[in-house]
Amino acid sequence: MKIFQNKMYIVLFLALLIGTSCQKEVEFRAPAGSDSSVPSQISNTKAISLPGKVKITYRVPADENLLYVKAEYQLKSGVLYETKSSIYTDTITIEGFADTLEHEVKLYSVSKNEVASAPVIVKVRALEAPFVKVFKSIVIQNAFGGYNLQAQNAAKDNIAILVMKRNDFNEFEVDNHKSVRTRVEDIISKIRGLDTINQELAVFVKDKWGNSSDTIYTSIKPIFEQEFPAQNFRGFRLPGDAPQVYNGARLEYAWDGRLGWPWTSFTHQIDGGPNPHMITFDMGTKGKISRVYIRPFPEGNRWYYLTTMKRFEIYGSLSPSANGDLDNSWTLLGSFENKKPSGLPYGNDSADDQAIASAGFNYEIDVTKPEARYIRIRCLENFAGGTAQSINEIKIYGSPTK
Repeated sequence: MKIFQNKMYIVLFLALLIGTSCQKEVEFRAPAGSDSSVPSQISNTKAISLPGKVKITYRVPADENLLYVKAEYQLKSGVLYETKSSIYTDTITIEGFADTLEHEVKLYSVSKNEVASAPVIVKVRALEAPFVKVFKSIVIQNAFGGYNLQAQNAAKDNIAILVMKRNDFNEFEVDNHKSVRTRVEDIISKIRGLDTINQELAVFVKDKWGNSSDTIYTSIKPIFEQEFPAQNFRGFRLPGDAPQVYNGARLEYAWDGRLGWPWTSFTHQIDGGPNPHMITFDMGTKGKISRVYIRPFPEGNRWYYLTTMKRFEIYGSLSPSANGDLDNSWTLLGSFENKKPSGLPYGNDSADDQAIASAGFNYEIDVTKPEARYIRIRCLENFAGGTAQSINEIKIYGSPTK
């Protein structure tokens, strides 16, 4: 019985200890008190103008009662904003300015009991806001089946480029499918699937503070796109072009509509040498090129990422030099790189790798590139580590000259 009673005393004693320690912890976290003294003001303020914002530096007073510094300011919208900075820094940043006019910022020292000092007033001017710069950089160009919108966002600010179209009441309203919301530096929006008729657009830029730019009113007319007729294609071998493999695999098989071996264009790695392999052909029709479709050759019916081109260039010409040089008679239409979706090492293709490759790849050509009739493809590297190239099927799209 005594042993049992002793155990009970020990348990009660421990419970009292725990209860006492908890009570002390609560007392330690209790509010500091009712000190209503006004903290000292900051001093030696200096405003540094930045795009759409201002950084203000100051001297923090040696006041133990100070908890933070608060800034109050009004934006162009009329909304009053505030931002806070702790006592462990001597800088506060004021954001959201839409203009470069002079604005007034009130800086308060705030105590641990939320008592504010009289304000220190600082006059500031921000530099041109990022959303304004984005607006000024917008370029809209007609493209095949749609249009391209490009802009620069050097500050990488959160912005929205809002594209408006006319509704059934002939009023402009935002089209969310065509609008862009981003913070990337190089903004590129490619809209496709539009009818090839004149269409009115209105475009403006908005930032996260609700500031809006002026509005661009423009008219676009998408360019009609069709396939260049493959029946007009002919091989056009030039000096410097790589030889094809001997057991079939002629260049003309690249556009014959047949899949598999030997109906593919395949250059010879050894005879062609270690330098980039080139092939050349005549489309028989000149015109603007919008994209080049290439279906790679599946070795063993399924392994696409072997002699498939990894890095390559496409050139166009209306009248190429007979010497085969890549001189000024040729225009670089584009440099391209294929990447295996799975990232698996050489010789290992996932089901997704095979499905994507078997569907073929589309390589878009910049709409500003000139017309061409002759096409030259230059393989810099294939997935096997060589420079030979294999093309099962190729199709050229754009606007052939009638």
